[in-house]
Amino acid sequence: MASLRALLTTAGQFALAGAELSPAGVQMVETAMAAVDTLTEQIVPLRAQLQTIGANQPGVLTLTHQYGIGLLSGTIIWAELGDCRRFSNADQAVRFAGLDVTVWSSDGKRSAGRLARQGSPELRWALFEAAKAAARQTSPDHDYYDAIRERLSGKRPALSVARKLVRRCYHALRELGDQAWLALAPPEQQAV
Repeated sequence: MASLRALLTTAGQFALAGAELSPAGVQMVETAMAAVDTLTEQIVPLRAQLQTIGANQPGVLTLTHQYGIGLLSGTIIWAELGDCRRFSNADQAVRFAGLDVTVWSSDGKRSAGRLARQGSPELRWALFEAAKAAARQTSPDHDYYDAIRERLSGKRPALSVARKLVRRCYHALRELGDQAWLALAPPEQQAV
C-alpha cells in the first residue's frame, strides 16, 4: 500500500514516467491514474463537507484535542460512536469499535487473539489513522507506542494506541453529554 501511495507523489510520478513499460503496462497505469484522479475529484468535496460539519460540533472540537485527531477523523469518530452515554464503560466502546481482541481456546489449545472487526469500519479506520500519529516523537503516546513496537510487530502498536484513543473519546463525549450534539452557529450567524 505504501508503494502505491508513493506513486501519487511528484517523485513517484517522475519515476513512473521514466519506467520502461510495455504498451499494455502503460495503458494499465494510465487507466489506474485516471481512476485515482476521478475518485480524488469526488472525495475532496466530501472531505471538506465533513470537516465543515465537524467544525460546528462541540463534540468533534473536543475530540480534536486528542493528539492525531483532526476535523475529518474527529467528525467520523463523533458520528460513528454516537451518544457514548449508552455504553456503561469504555471497554464497551472499544468492543463497539471492533478493536477488541477475541481469543479462541479449546482444552489447552489457544490461538493468538484477533481483532473482532465488528462495528463500523469507518470508525476503526479513523481511530487507526489517528493512532498512527503516536509513532511521532512529539506524541504523548510515543513511549507507549515504542514499548508495544518492541514486543509486537506490524500494525499492533497503532491498534493498541487506537484502543486508548477510543477510550479517551468515550470519556470526552460522555462528559460533554448533550452538549456534544448541539451544533454551533456558523461564524456569520454568531453575535459580535
